[in-house]
Amino acid sequence: MSSARGTDVPEGAPAVLRIAVAVNPQAAFGRRRGAGPAVVNALQASGHDVIVLTQPNYELLRRETAKVVEAGGVDVLVVVGGDGMVSLGVNIVAQTEVALGIVASGTGNDMARTLGLPIDDTDASITALHAALLRGPRRIDLGQVRQGELTTWFGGVVSAGFDARVNDRANRMTWPKGSQRYTVAMVLELLSFRPVRYRTSVDGVAASTEAMLISVANGRSIGGGMRITPDAELDDGLLDLFIVDRMPKLRLLRVFPKVFRGEHTTLPEVHISRARAVSLEADGVVAYADGERIGPLPVEVSVAPGALLVYA
Repeated sequence: MSSARGTDVPEGAPAVLRIAVAVNPQAAFGRRRGAGPAVVNALQASGHDVIVLTQPNYELLRRETAKVVEAGGVDVLVVVGGDGMVSLGVNIVAQTEVALGIVASGTGNDMARTLGLPIDDTDASITALHAALLRGPRRIDLGQVRQGELTTWFGGVVSAGFDARVNDRANRMTWPKGSQRYTVAMVLELLSFRPVRYRTSVDGVAASTEAMLISVANGRSIGGGMRITPDAELDDGLLDLFIVDRMPKLRLLRVFPKVFRGEHTTLPEVHISRARAVSLEADGVVAYADGERIGPLPVEVSVAPGALLVYA
């Protein structure tokens, strides 16, 4: 048996992999600083060839990680952090043979939830990663969102409406910690929010609708566990289009607890359908993908079947 790098190892032994580990020291506001070193130590103890990537800010880390992966010879990129780190990894290894591993230690961790990975438990995450490395990676779909000349890959959800404004506010807040920030941000944002007139094209069929929000999902949740599209599949070659019609603010506030439980899908104002390509236009709306700012609408969103190898 030979490893991914061509080194002979004994029959039945795990392959020795060259693994780049990118660590976000600010994940969950620095509450999980020990996660990165623990992952590195565990992988090295298992005999893997580990490259440690750390930088004081996200952009420098993105550049260093991309440089290392593009230089070749890396089998796996493991990201330690939240959905922002998953976005970093996805946009570096999409449509390559470098597989992505995730140790969820951020605030939202929505992509990890969709993949069924442990959340905020470093020991459990390391155990799950070891098991996945032995099994081998699986192939899942990714989404692509195009805004002007910019093209961004995403694994989870593109938000464009009330949910995007909540995400933007939550990103600027320093209190409370954890996923409760999204709940507080939602209540504050609701005070000034107005329904949006959207112009859409879904697999070439144009329409206009007034809605509280529209999201295009490859994954299942946003905002630290709000299961907006609970039946979404990561390998069906389709995206889930999520639309919430105009409704009174108080009713929207009452609906959100149902979203965390995935019990909102039968409400008359909620519409979920599947598509391969969606374009969105609206005035004054900014799109987010996996919690990262994309830019003002219009955007075009499409699915790329099997575009990512992931250990999960």
